[in-house]
Amino acid sequence: MKLLNTLSGEKEEILKPERGALNLFVCGPTVYDKAHLGHARTYISFDTLVRFLRSQGYKVFYLQNITDVDDKIIERARTAHMDPLALARLNDAAYRKTMKQIGVTSVSKYARASDYIPEIVKQIETLVARGHAYVIEGSGYYFDISTFSDYGKLSKRTVAQAEDAMTRIDENLKKRNRGDFALWKFVAVSDKNKKKKFALENSEPAWNTKLGWGRPGWHIEDTAITETFFGPQYDIHGGGEDLKFPHHEAEIAQQEAASGKKPFVRIWLHTGFIRVRGEKMSKSLNNFITIEDFLKTNSVDTLRWLVLSHHYRSPINFDDTTAKSAAQSLDSLKEFWERLLFVAKVGEKKGSTMDIPSLAARVRGTFIEALSDDFNTPEAIAALWSYANDLKPNLWKLSRSAAKQAAKPIEDALALFGISLKSERIPSKISKLVKERELYRHNKQFTQSDDLRASIGALGYSIDDTPLGPFVRKIS
Repeated sequence: MKLLNTLSGEKEEILKPERGALNLFVCGPTVYDKAHLGHARTYISFDTLVRFLRSQGYKVFYLQNITDVDDKIIERARTAHMDPLALARLNDAAYRKTMKQIGVTSVSKYARASDYIPEIVKQIETLVARGHAYVIEGSGYYFDISTFSDYGKLSKRTVAQAEDAMTRIDENLKKRNRGDFALWKFVAVSDKNKKKKFALENSEPAWNTKLGWGRPGWHIEDTAITETFFGPQYDIHGGGEDLKFPHHEAEIAQQEAASGKKPFVRIWLHTGFIRVRGEKMSKSLNNFITIEDFLKTNSVDTLRWLVLSHHYRSPINFDDTTAKSAAQSLDSLKEFWERLLFVAKVGEKKGSTMDIPSLAARVRGTFIEALSDDFNTPEAIAALWSYANDLKPNLWKLSRSAAKQAAKPIEDALALFGISLKSERIPSKISKLVKERELYRHNKQFTQSDDLRASIGALGYSIDDTPLGPFVRKIS
């Protein structure tokens, strides 16, 4: 399998480790609020990638951090008059529940930043000892980007260009370089708390460490956590495109400066942006869509299909028709699968076989080939549609066994994508009306037959009169 490495700009082979698992880390959320469509886009993409890798025989350890110490959390906690870590735990639990709800189940381990303070402190101490970090009295410890000549190599910026963009919440006039970023932020602690290991000061969490009382900056938690689980180097790092600079650039600088080993990560993957009606999703623009809100009017399957219908690196423009189009597309494929099951149940026992084994093998091969080429999910979906179109002309002539065999590649593909597949049981009331309608049709009483079709439709079911009899389906 090959994936496009953001660092090199080239597609690179994913090698199966001789021992152990392929190590993957994806930046998790800052848990100050509910998960939104941007989260869904990234985490569904990586969840499906991991599902595919495992289906191809790769062992994958998928690690994701949870940022539970951050300015945004502290500000939200102050407004709510809450303990910031308690607020973070509530939002963390809600996030994990939401991920489970949308089928993101492939993560091996979630790691909260607050659980790795000793590891964070140790890495900062190493950076100080190696001359890559310095202290500003009354403020904290900062990484000196001028000591790391490769800073900017991921985002293709020079160190000077990096100076043009301020890192998140790290403004300080005493910094050596404008682009330097915080590793550890000092917190002033009252005398009554100074002998404690942990304290809350004005809703701000603080730990008593060798660095002094304080809390970690944004970037350092990721490298401290990945070094704990993977060591100083590992296979794949993923996240949204918006994290490329400065967050991922800072991670590279921290870990390579601390360990002296390159590359920190062999392959970098970045998912494209979610835009709403052509604009960046933002609360200030009143176009911020949470996963919870999306699922009030759409299914989980629609959300996953919407995401996977786009290449993971491509932007998704969400508007009033996006979800509807995705739902209709998926429903059409599901309907074809249900028609195959219908033929498998009522078709001719000795009907056409249509060389289904060869067709099924071909679509499986094309599907896997598409996903193996930079995880091209749109091409994989196109292969399913091509397969369905090949089958349609002879659908009603297939033997029962051939139809059942023909349905399997679609089942397997949608299962890999985390799409639920179940053939709806037709209620006895509907079945009775369908049989009654068939009698009217047999007797050429078409007015009564049409009236019953309308009654069945009003009850939420459609009827298609096929060469094998009425195909009844619940209307989506």
